[in-house]
Amino acid sequence: MNKDLTYGDPEKVLWQFCLPLFGSIIFQQLYNIADSLVAGKFIGETALAAVGNSYEVTLIFLAFAFGCNIGCSVVVSQLFGAHDYGNLKTAVSTAWIASAVLCVLLMLIGLISCGQLLRLINTPDEVFADSKLYLNIYIWGLPFVFFYNISTGIFSALGDSKTPFWFLAASSTSNIAVDILFVTAFHMGVAGVAWATFLCQGVSCILSVLVVLRRLNAIPHTQKAPLFSFRLLKRFAVIAIPSILQQSFISVGNMIIQGVINSFGTGVMAGYSASVKLNNLVITSFTTLGNGISNFTAQNIGAGKRSRVKDGFRAGVKMVWMLSVPIVLLYLVFGKYLLYLFLDEPTAVALQTGITYLRILSPFYFIVSVKLVADGILKGASLMKLFMISTFTDLILRVSLAVLLSGTALGSTGIWCAWPIGWVIGTALSVVFYRKSTSGEVTA
Repeated sequence: MNKDLTYGDPEKVLWQFCLPLFGSIIFQQLYNIADSLVAGKFIGETALAAVGNSYEVTLIFLAFAFGCNIGCSVVVSQLFGAHDYGNLKTAVSTAWIASAVLCVLLMLIGLISCGQLLRLINTPDEVFADSKLYLNIYIWGLPFVFFYNISTGIFSALGDSKTPFWFLAASSTSNIAVDILFVTAFHMGVAGVAWATFLCQGVSCILSVLVVLRRLNAIPHTQKAPLFSFRLLKRFAVIAIPSILQQSFISVGNMIIQGVINSFGTGVMAGYSASVKLNNLVITSFTTLGNGISNFTAQNIGAGKRSRVKDGFRAGVKMVWMLSVPIVLLYLVFGKYLLYLFLDEPTAVALQTGITYLRILSPFYFIVSVKLVADGILKGASLMKLFMISTFTDLILRVSLAVLLSGTALGSTGIWCAWPIGWVIGTALSVVFYRKSTSGEVTA
């Protein structure tokens, strides 16, 4: 059901809108975690390292899908808030067409160069073949990844956070079952977890696109909306391109860090692969909630109700901090046992790597969560330059310090120490930019 986010108590509206998003986060992460969990438990530590290693490359492709998601979502939110339904429908079809072209190009590049990308991050020979196999299958499923992400962005733009939740709940639980079936019954190894994801994402994508089309047909309009508009493509690109660049550079940065990690051997690789899944669960949760705040911000700006944005920021910070408290305690106290979900009979090096990673990063979730809330408002207000400045500052610090500190006596621990430094400085910048934007000092 479509929901107007420009009326009612901002905190209550955001809670109602974001709670299903949080549920979606859990099931989305089950998608990401399932492959590593099944690979580590049913195939072995080397398979876990291969899947985790490939994951850093898949993030480059996901960056483009997420960029298209947020670009379409913000534009559609603004048009929905302004009740401009004709342009809203054109914006959706324009985003789909542009994203389809981009997806085809990425598939061609990926299929040609995936081996070189894996070599670039110093993939060890013992995991190279499985990494390449997993990555190739993933690339063939890119159309499903793109169109599913855009569809969820459209649902969120229309104020509907429940429909994506139900799609993800069904598809991610199915993915776990098919993962186990392919690996244990059919003995497909790493290929099994890749094909399971391919199939489940495909079904979810097709169903979500059909529901979006049905939802759009139900929106009243006075005349037939054109399928494509260069004017709306420009609005879409203004949001999508910076988001793609941000996510892409983060992915490249993660690949550089993965290359440094790989130089410490498969034990550190496996420990990092397990613990980074737990970390990504949290960061993706905050990012998704931030995207929900982007929709709230965009709808209210489209409706000319900018005063509600500050209330949205306060409600957003309250939400992410309430989420941070149990997660930080869980990772600090029970991190070791959570790692056993991914590691079957882990080596001492793998287990200690994962524990150290979680203990260093988790206390700083309170800080980075504020950044992602402020970033959500900057994106919803189309202030992409400011968003990119804070994000790239964080990224550059994390990557450069990871490389530098890994060469000191800290060893691999030095890599994990780089994260909090980047987060603290990036958060300070995002909050300053948010305050300037709401005080009227900067505008899109």
